[in-house]
Amino acid sequence: MGFFEKLKDGLRKTKNTFAYALRFDDQYTDEYFDSIEEALILADAGYEVAAAITEQLRNAVMDENAHGDEEAKALLKKICADRLRADRELDLSGKPAVILLIGVNGAGKTTASGKLASYYLGQGKKVMIAAADTFRAAAVEQLEVWAQRSGAQFFTGQKDPSAVVFDAVASAASGKADIVICDTAGRLQTKKNLMDELSKIVRSVKKAAPDASVETLLVIDGMTGQNAIEQARIFSEAADVSGIIVTKLDGTAKGGSIFAVKEKLGIPVRFVGVGEGIDDLLVFDPDDFCEALFD
Repeated sequence: MGFFEKLKDGLRKTKNTFAYALRFDDQYTDEYFDSIEEALILADAGYEVAAAITEQLRNAVMDENAHGDEEAKALLKKICADRLRADRELDLSGKPAVILLIGVNGAGKTTASGKLASYYLGQGKKVMIAAADTFRAAAVEQLEVWAQRSGAQFFTGQKDPSAVVFDAVASAASGKADIVICDTAGRLQTKKNLMDELSKIVRSVKKAAPDASVETLLVIDGMTGQNAIEQARIFSEAADVSGIIVTKLDGTAKGGSIFAVKEKLGIPVRFVGVGEGIDDLLVFDPDDFCEALFD
């Protein structure tokens, strides 16, 4: 499958939820707009976000003097895509560029590490994966398997996560890698000591390579829906979260939660996982996402 086909297929369950409620019509009646709001709510966008999008569409069809189903659908796609746009691109200009993956256990960080490495290797970058999840021996082993699958370099070492990251970044800065992807331990929101570890890791990066850039991506299981908002809120308080990776989007009908996370926390989605394959982590494009969602 091509990129867009993968995205459409991965959004199939969410699309089915929309299809259940959406009633596109050439007549812009209250029932027409109610169906759009209902579809967004069913897809877990949340009531406030669904109401705001629907109200914006009401105003847009009047301002644009829209006629018919297709014109309204085009306006809806644009409204939704604009709400999902990131204010900036990820900064990978550092030497090296460091990407920290954070999130609760089971969200898919280890898998995302391998898939992210594969993506950047495909961009012609030298990539190193660092095993900073030192609390679980199995996590290191799983990560090494994903490093082998992707073709990335693999770095492991001491028990202290910050020390592992320091050594990996120092090694990369010597010319061994352009990008270092650090898989951290699953952070439970109630464990403050683990949250503090994130700040320690970032300090280690800067000590190892003052010219390094750091982007922190929160990995969220797409099947958690609205619960993702609370996860994102707490993690963003503990770290400078610059983006979100939504995994398992192909297994959920709650893809609309992406709107809620961006709307309430201002954190953009950077990548979405739409399958089990190593090339099934896709760069998130708001226009493509909304086109696939409402197609």
